[in-house]
Amino acid sequence: MRGNALAFYCLGLAAFGLPAASCSQGDREPYYRDCVQLCERHNCTGARLRVFHKLQPLYMMAAGWSCADDCQYNCMWLTVGLYIQEGHKVPQFYGKWPFYRFLFFQEPASAFASMLNGLANYVMLGRYRAAVPLESPMYHTCISFAMITLNAWVWSTVFHTRDTPLTEKMDYFCASSVVLYSIYLCCVRTMGLTHPWTASIFGVLLIGLFTCHIWYLTFVRFDYGYNMAANVLIET
Repeated sequence: MRGNALAFYCLGLAAFGLPAASCSQGDREPYYRDCVQLCERHNCTGARLRVFHKLQPLYMMAAGWSCADDCQYNCMWLTVGLYIQEGHKVPQFYGKWPFYRFLFFQEPASAFASMLNGLANYVMLGRYRAAVPLESPMYHTCISFAMITLNAWVWSTVFHTRDTPLTEKMDYFCASSVVLYSIYLCCVRTMGLTHPWTASIFGVLLIGLFTCHIWYLTFVRFDYGYNMAANVLIET
């Protein structure tokens, strides 16, 4: 149950507040901004917007791609082409490198890799359930860890399929939940079997740390550097 609580915190707290998008060289470029404004003005209002919705494939609509999103995507590559033509390096847009979209997958290779990791986790979870008795002291703790890890890979797949403020938060926060729960699992394995109260108190502390981590990134500042440093520090 304590393990599932981490996943519920991840899901619930990440739904609150949308951080301001990080500006990068590409999206600060006047050419890009003018291109997006012109595209939205001409293609995302009135009759042309209705035509867009009529012609948009169902899989794109289901993934949440809007007319404005298409404008940003197309203008991003027009800007990249201009940079390359003038001999400059490819710029980032909103803190991320540009990727070619495939069907509705915004980052196809990363989404596919996340799916494979999630599938491997699911297969090993089934093997563990089949091989380990239900009465095993670590059974429920390991099952919870596998479920939290599987949840993280699902959200990683969703994020790389469709990058939005919410899916980005879920990807980062659920990854942090895996790191923290792995520490909890280590505590249970080394001390919790003989001193269960020690593991329980440590688990509560980790949930508190996880809550503060999410609160800071959600309501104070969504800082990529801080998130990376925090996870590396915890792992070490």
